[in-house]
Amino acid sequence: MNFRRPIAIIATGLTLASGATAQVSLTPPAAESKPAPKKEAPKEKKAPVAAKKPAAPAAAPKPAATPTPTPPVAATPAPVFEDPNVDLVYGAYQRGMYKTAFDLAVTRAQYNGDPKAMTMLGELYENAMGIKRDYAKAADWYRRAADAGDREAMFALAMMRLAGRGGPVNREEAVKLLASSAKLGNPKAAYNLALLYLDGQTLPQDVRRSAELLRVAADAGNPEAQYALATFYKEGNGVPKDIDKAVRLLQAASLAGNVDAEVEYAIALYNGTGTPKNETAAVALLRKAARQNSPIAQNRLARVLVNGLGVPMDKIEGFKWHIVAKTAGKGDPELDEAMAGLSPEDRAKAQDAARKWLGAK
Repeated sequence: MNFRRPIAIIATGLTLASGATAQVSLTPPAAESKPAPKKEAPKEKKAPVAAKKPAAPAAAPKPAATPTPTPPVAATPAPVFEDPNVDLVYGAYQRGMYKTAFDLAVTRAQYNGDPKAMTMLGELYENAMGIKRDYAKAADWYRRAADAGDREAMFALAMMRLAGRGGPVNREEAVKLLASSAKLGNPKAAYNLALLYLDGQTLPQDVRRSAELLRVAADAGNPEAQYALATFYKEGNGVPKDIDKAVRLLQAASLAGNVDAEVEYAIALYNGTGTPKNETAAVALLRKAARQNSPIAQNRLARVLVNGLGVPMDKIEGFKWHIVAKTAGKGDPELDEAMAGLSPEDRAKAQDAARKWLGAK
């Protein structure tokens, strides 16, 4: 579940208020007043005496020391949460730190009511990641998240209801959940709802409705829906037959890594059906799909290598893939017959190469 949102708890910082510096006046004190002089009897004149130097003015008092401000006592702040878009929970989940993801998700689910955290808890309980598996608790967390509008939780709970995990099988509830999730733009929900309309067991079969839902999911980039819709266009089921559209969808799904689409698109490229012929690109795709253990790709690759069709002939490599495909249940009588004509030495080389591949899987 590529849909998980993370959580973080941080303490708010404290801002210290600066105390104001005390101000002291530096103006000197006023001069002292002198008493009026007494009148005396006239005396004989004497020689003038040099005037005394005036006394130095009194020094100004030193200013009082500035008092050190007392910082205010801050109250302990209440914990707050970071932006839920910071993917701490999902980051821990991606790194395999499931217990950490669980603890972070619990905190955010309980204190913030975050539906993404609830969905994460549902997945962790469902898949026994960092916690003991508990389908009932998984379903409960999915339910809470779904009620809060999370489309991924709706889809996950629908799949649990279809499988009877965390409660009895409830197809009616599953269909409602899938429809709600698809309406919110979840391509996986649209794809799975399309399959229910196609099989005609849970819902009355409706191929056209199935094709409509597949188109919604395919347009959203879901490779499984792109491959399924390609087969609809290829065969004309629920839509007009259109080979060109089918091949374009196969190409898109192939680029997204859908192995079945890689095989079908490789065959289209090899034959030039709905797309320009390109044998080199076709064989490269067949090799890729063969290495991803597609028996059909292994069989087709064996054929082109054994016969040198569009590539240099390589019978040892070709018969290696024939043996591997046959082990997976994709036999080929024509290749069996051709292999019988190999020299014992070459046959042993092909068998040894096949054993190495099968042992390395």
